[in-house]
Amino acid sequence: MGARTAWPAGSFMSLDEPLRATMIDMVFPLEGHSLPRDASPALRAALQREMPWLDQAPLAGIHPLKLVPGTDAEALLSQRTRLLLRLPRVRFDDAAGLTGRTLQLGGHAVTLGQPHARELLPHRTLYAYAVAAEGDDEIDFMQAMNRELQALEVRSQLICGKRQQHAWPTGALTTFSLMLHGLTASDSLRLQTLGLGRHRLLGCGIFVPHKSAAAVGE
Repeated sequence: MGARTAWPAGSFMSLDEPLRATMIDMVFPLEGHSLPRDASPALRAALQREMPWLDQAPLAGIHPLKLVPGTDAEALLSQRTRLLLRLPRVRFDDAAGLTGRTLQLGGHAVTLGQPHARELLPHRTLYAYAVAAEGDDEIDFMQAMNRELQALEVRSQLICGKRQQHAWPTGALTTFSLMLHGLTASDSLRLQTLGLGRHRLLGCGIFVPHKSAAAVGE
């Protein structure tokens, strides 16, 4: 058995048996001033126009944008705001063609910079800002999540967080934030690859590593 290396707390990676996901996150710097406060539908539509193959890309997702509160109608872009796309790694070169493109999102313009790839790493604790629910009831939502995890043969502790109501042009949608804790390395990568629930291109069901369960309600 070879020597192991130190990785971030909560991760499983070692030099002996590195795990490599079939998906990656593409990280694009953004240049702009503001966006609609809930930009997910407009962002999905703009990216679908630029990348017609997006709907057919298995498990592709668009991470929720981290914006600065502005007015009731719009939010502000900070210098740290990034567009993250979760894509099959074989689509990296195709998506890199977005470099320099300007997207129109509800009357707001945002320009994409040169992207870089971010590997998915297996962590014991994963967090999704929003997971789509079939209704407004938290108990029903948790039961549905447990059924999905059982179907994936994933064992985890679940912590349900903030409920949000979205009045999107595509229809009303309820989401909950969700944390999964106590995952094995393979289960962690499987969940980051597959996600949970529907509407991945609206930012739902996309899991990222999290340090602890303290901020699940945020």
